[in-house]
Amino acid sequence: MEKLWLFTLSRIFVAAVFRLYFRTEYEGVEKVPQEGAMILAPNHVSYLDPIWVSLPFERPLRYMTWSKMTRVPLFGPLMRAYGAFPVKLENASGDRAALRNSLKQLRAGGGLMIFPEGARTRTGKLMPFKPGVIRLALDTNVPIVPVTIIGGYQAYSPHHFFPRPYKLKVVYHEPIKLTPPGDDSEYKDYTREQTERLRAIVASALPNEELTMGEQQAMES
Repeated sequence: MEKLWLFTLSRIFVAAVFRLYFRTEYEGVEKVPQEGAMILAPNHVSYLDPIWVSLPFERPLRYMTWSKMTRVPLFGPLMRAYGAFPVKLENASGDRAALRNSLKQLRAGGGLMIFPEGARTRTGKLMPFKPGVIRLALDTNVPIVPVTIIGGYQAYSPHHFFPRPYKLKVVYHEPIKLTPPGDDSEYKDYTREQTERLRAIVASALPNEELTMGEQQAMES
């Protein structure tokens, strides 16, 4: 992993600063596997989400981020230290390169963070989830850990130039282990159902977040 030394040196300092500034609270950390391949799937409210989610763990995690962000002075190197690898959103080949990096990380037994919404919410409400995280988990046979970030939008939304000292809570849910459908004809419906299930679990810890009918059914099944 790039600049592992920066991750190691900065982790304790950043954790202390964030705990004071955001009054950060973590719940369910013990549910996250400490070794082996896994996918962390949080809601996406801020550029700081990967750092907020990563701080309780000594194991490095990797995640995709917009290629332009990795070139920002000071912030870019810190993002790379916390596992960022660039996605070139302006062309398809960049997406394929990011997918190859994701597969390489998981097949090597590493941890990968993916934001199922695909982009930061600009309203504070949870956006629809894309099915890519489910497909990747099925292709690699790794568990997904749903993660809910509470208070992150109020602390540092896309409309804020600088983070505000708002209380932050990160909830790690029970890992999801997917079982591929036996019939290929059921793959599309299964992927949709599991995408709804994943979103419902993340939404379940968010205040005033309403579930769709499909998500309610997915949670009950």
